[in-house]
Amino acid sequence: MLNTVLTALLPVVITFLLGFVASWRRDFGSKDATTLNRMVLLYAVPLVLFAGTVTTSRAALIADIPLVIALCVGIIGLYGAVFVLCRIARLQVGISALAALTASAPAVPFIGPAVLGDLFGGVSAIPIAIASLIINLTVVPITILLLALGTAQGDSVTSKLAETLKEPIVWAPVLAFVIVLSGFRFPALIVHSLFLLGNASGGVALFAAGIVLASGKITINRLVLLLVFLKNIMQPAVVLVGMRGLGYGNPTVSEAVLTTAIPTMPIVIMLALQYRVVQKEAASAVFLSVIGSVITMGAFIALTR
Repeated sequence: MLNTVLTALLPVVITFLLGFVASWRRDFGSKDATTLNRMVLLYAVPLVLFAGTVTTSRAALIADIPLVIALCVGIIGLYGAVFVLCRIARLQVGISALAALTASAPAVPFIGPAVLGDLFGGVSAIPIAIASLIINLTVVPITILLLALGTAQGDSVTSKLAETLKEPIVWAPVLAFVIVLSGFRFPALIVHSLFLLGNASGGVALFAAGIVLASGKITINRLVLLLVFLKNIMQPAVVLVGMRGLGYGNPTVSEAVLTTAIPTMPIVIMLALQYRVVQKEAASAVFLSVIGSVITMGAFIALTR
């Protein structure tokens, strides 16, 4: 069990540290992190989202309705709750949206295949695909829109919405989802080609996060600790208790719980850098979520066995 978790998370930690060392050696600076982040958001992430989504089976989505509902409630429900609480606490719209994404979006495309693949085998493709679709079609586009609105200076909501829809990270998974629903089989050769650059997104984002962290100390405050607690412990715990209470058993429960137990997405750091919102807090939250998940994921694996 420990070997499974470490196999998935150790590369993430090492990539973080490599970015930290690169900044400490002055090979890269904060401006370089912004450039790397721009490449990831405009090209790498849209490619991997499109390729990952278009390979999803329509039949698999229909067959696992309980899992779809559980992940929708666990991800979208927590996102909405955290956003409302942050607004009640009078945090800015952009900060509230980024906090909500940090607390609710597991890094399924990056860490899911290593952890869930080892635990469930080929069947793991289903929870990975479902969670990725939910995140990429709902909370990520909403966060980008709210971040854009938070930085708007006299622009209308309509204009910001139009700008958001033009972002490749928004329309690429939507286009792929439409292709999936249509039943059209996208050529496997093209999909394979898109993954070459797309698969670099997670590593480059984490490397850039290490550069950001090296420019200052890791930020540990109440907000960061709360978001890590919500992501690593509260989200999978609520899914576990809820599904057990409704009478569901394994493998549906274990798939839903362990999918939500995965630490938060590196895209949080990318968006923080792009919109220049709580950059150190975002990088610190992702880093602490990854480190903490060595313990929390092990605990939830044991609880769902």
